[in-house]
Amino acid sequence: MTSKANARTDRITRDDRLGFRLDEQTKGLIERAALLERRKISDYCLTAITDAARRTIAEHETLNLSEQDRAAFFEALINPPAPNERLARAFAEHGRRIGA
Repeated sequence: MTSKANARTDRITRDDRLGFRLDEQTKGLIERAALLERRKISDYCLTAITDAARRTIAEHETLNLSEQDRAAFFEALINPPAPNERLARAFAEHGRRIGA
């Protein structure tokens, strides 16, 4: 297979659609930005939406700790406290429910 043929098979197909309506002012803004970057409007929008989605996911899935909190977290992992009575009861109840 030639490298050109390989490139065609490696491409991501874009079969799914995402449609939305927007006002004329917003459309003009997007068109201007795409023109400034010398990109097609659809490519510009896809990149912008994907970047925004990645940022949103990262914000919700990333935990930022202060140095003090980080130290306390790792200390608890390395030297966990002994289970208290309430935790012991919860484990016992869990074992009873699942039959372990």
